[in-house]
Amino acid sequence: MSNPDGLLIDLAAKVESEHSNQMPLTVVVPGAVITGKLAPEAVWKQRVAEVLGASEHLKGFAGVFVPSATAAGDGTGAGDGGGGRPTHLYFHVARILQGSLGLPETGGMYRVAIADVSSWTIGDLSYSEH
Repeated sequence: MSNPDGLLIDLAAKVESEHSNQMPLTVVVPGAVITGKLAPEAVWKQRVAEVLGASEHLKGFAGVFVPSATAAGDGTGAGDGGGGRPTHLYFHVARILQGSLGLPETGGMYRVAIADVSSWTIGDLSYSEH
């Protein structure tokens, strides 16, 4: 979306300000439909750091997602110290819907640029396992 949806930006800002990870959302981005729950950026980064830290092969990357006390943030969202309006959505327990499949089955962690969202709806779409 060349002109990001102001309502979607407001929704992302509300998730950040409320520190809630219960807002179900489904978005359409180029090549994918993603459905899940929005999380505040800091919560999302913490969870990604935990998952990477638990992996013998990937734990070296966990520090990228842990904010340092002196970092001002990368300006990608209201929750990372950038102080501006959110530019990304942070999904947890999310799935990419592909036909009748939801990938991954257990839900994943996705970061989506708001500018890439062409349409969206409130709600977590279900999928069929048959």
